[in-house]
Amino acid sequence: MLDKIALTLLIIGGINWGSVGLFQFDIVAWICGGQTGIVSRIIYALVGLSALWCVTFLFRERAVTDTPDKGELSHDTM
Repeated sequence: MLDKIALTLLIIGGINWGSVGLFQFDIVAWICGGQTGIVSRIIYALVGLSALWCVTFLFRERAVTDTPDKGELSHDTM
């Protein structure tokens, strides 16, 4: 569950940075009242923490699980 939340926040951050790079428009600052607003700063901090958490994805081993309905092995990363 934490992995999915972190990945979602990271995607939001990526879209925001893409918007800044392409259009010089900060979506988070626009929605939350400027870059120095407390809500914007909290969102930026959560996105940064999510990025640090997602770095752990690179070092995790893939888990092998058995699916009972198909009887085949599947490889899951999350």
